[in-house]
Amino acid sequence: MADRGIVDPAALAARIRAGERTALARGITLVESSRADHQEAAQAMLTLLLPDTGKAVRLGLSGTPGVGKSTFIEAFGMFLTARGHKVAVLAIDPSSTRTGGSILGDKTRMELLARDPNAFIRPSPSGGTLGGVARRTREAMLLTEAAGFDVVLIETVGVGQSETAVADMVDMFLLLLSPGGGDELQGIKRGIMELADLVIVNKADGDLIPAAKRAAMEYKSALHLMRPKTSHWRPEVLLASALKNEGIAEIWAAVKAHREAMSGPGELARQRADQAAAWMWTEIREGLFASLKQNKDAAHLIPVLEAQVHAGTMTPTVAARRVLELVFGTDKGKD
Repeated sequence: MADRGIVDPAALAARIRAGERTALARGITLVESSRADHQEAAQAMLTLLLPDTGKAVRLGLSGTPGVGKSTFIEAFGMFLTARGHKVAVLAIDPSSTRTGGSILGDKTRMELLARDPNAFIRPSPSGGTLGGVARRTREAMLLTEAAGFDVVLIETVGVGQSETAVADMVDMFLLLLSPGGGDELQGIKRGIMELADLVIVNKADGDLIPAAKRAAMEYKSALHLMRPKTSHWRPEVLLASALKNEGIAEIWAAVKAHREAMSGPGELARQRADQAAAWMWTEIREGLFASLKQNKDAAHLIPVLEAQVHAGTMTPTVAARRVLELVFGTDKGKD
């Protein structure tokens, strides 16, 4: 529908609200489109669906390469759908802007979950900036919630800023690690550990069980040295074997405990409100940059100013003010 010209936002919203998977896929394609008319229709559709959003458990998941994220997501998703939940898996992958990404491979590796009628897997689109991919992932999350999915799992495939982007749109951030212990701990950025609400040591089976237990103790010690994100929840470390479906029930119990701890004092509602406000400011910043790029006068002026900044004949602050004055017209009448 989104690629055939005219879109009826109300009709598409009604179909998504009814749980039609094809309509959900079309709705996400619509919000991913860069066409101005599609964006207008997408925002109209999202506005209509907004009252139907916000009821899902929003989870973020990251992990080191080779930790078994796909296997874990499939095991976790199948565990939830078997208990009557509807699970949506979304992926945010800034690396896809350069290489085409590896998400589609993840989808084929999660064959059982992909065939489950109570699951929905959507890879992130390639192209665009991290901010753009994050924006589309947020909007896709709202659409899946409106379609009746009560658990939304957002996976980050890239490293660095992508974890922060995901943490800023979910209720709980899960960090999946392997039994590498201290060696792996050295390679994990402190900032990523500080984002975690739950650390999961995966592959805790067979000969790796002793190593997994040692790693769990080291991760617990590391977490004790970090300030918790909130006074209502202290991050935990759990063992799991996604391959053998062990520890999955305990992880879901921790998710529910976190939700209860955050919901009681109203912390979850406050966190989501803060995330929505931050999202607004992100949209403002990206909108301003887009307008700046489309301003022909600014396009000519910026290279000149940049050359002067490079040469050291103008400070960055003065150069920035010149551009802002040009775009917003604040220099009028100063001749």
